[in-house]
Amino acid sequence: MTGLRSGSGVHIAVAAFCVQALAGAGMACAAEPSVATKPPLEFHAKRNAPPGMSLPFSEAVRAGDMLYLSGEIGTDASGKLVAGGIKAEAKQVMDNIGASLARHGSSFDRVVQCTVALADMAEWPAFNEVYRGYFKDHFPARMAFGANGLALGARVEVQCNALVSAAR
Repeated sequence: MTGLRSGSGVHIAVAAFCVQALAGAGMACAAEPSVATKPPLEFHAKRNAPPGMSLPFSEAVRAGDMLYLSGEIGTDASGKLVAGGIKAEAKQVMDNIGASLARHGSSFDRVVQCTVALADMAEWPAFNEVYRGYFKDHFPARMAFGANGLALGARVEVQCNALVSAAR
């Protein structure tokens, strides 16, 4: 039973099933995937942080062909929240996400899922008006919720996951 780690009940249970179910039939069990076959993880530091802040999260993490973006709020290049309310913030959020997607080899047409946090659910229609303009051929799966106390007093925060090309 190569590839089993001590204390791993899941691996032991799978190995036991493999031995009982397949060994009697003259079939071999597949070995646990080696570290070399697991997709590499890439962590990308956060850009556009508010002045003087060291943020304890990555801007993006790539695992195989998936790109996981951290939540974005409507901050400009200086790291300050843009003025103008929900529509201005929503546009800046989506522009920030677009820039992050491009930096990491993806685009809005490859986004598969987004999560939206709104400080005021009454601003849902105004947010959707801006959001729609960033997706041309399809809308990703989405979850939204009302939130109290978004960073920097933001009206909206959006987090997305996207596919990236296999070759980089």
